[in-house]
Amino acid sequence: MRRLLLTKSAMMYAVVLVVAGLVFHDVRAQETFPTSTLSVATKDGVREFSVEVATTPQQHAQGLMFRRKMPADSGMVFVYRQAQPISMWMKNTMIPLDMVFINGSGAITKIVERTIPMSQEIIASGGSVKSVLELNGGTASRLGLKAGDRVSLSGVFD
Repeated sequence: MRRLLLTKSAMMYAVVLVVAGLVFHDVRAQETFPTSTLSVATKDGVREFSVEVATTPQQHAQGLMFRRKMPADSGMVFVYRQAQPISMWMKNTMIPLDMVFINGSGAITKIVERTIPMSQEIIASGGSVKSVLELNGGTASRLGLKAGDRVSLSGVFD
């Protein structure tokens, strides 16, 4: 009986170590992002956002995962080397987002508003895009962002 109890204790200890290792790995593997100012020219004027810029595959994979909040006029822009069809999801993303798809010439082609946190539903660009801008859910509507509006981001859309 004592041997069975020790075996169960050892197994529980091993499980705790594995889980702790996964948590530690997640924290240690977090990417850092450079920041920039992104502008959107709308019919009502220019809207500016402070954005984190994701350019590497590791940054693209991490995105805004595990964030519990984001400042009001902030966001993240995913920049790809060339225009291509892009699919996004909300796995491990805890805040609702607006996803703004931007083509190679800097024009907004599609906006998906108020995506569902933690959803694994695929959100497709519907065509070739060079970037995806993620904003707090409801921001696109509140500021009147529309397909056809022009985006400026230094080094990407000048």
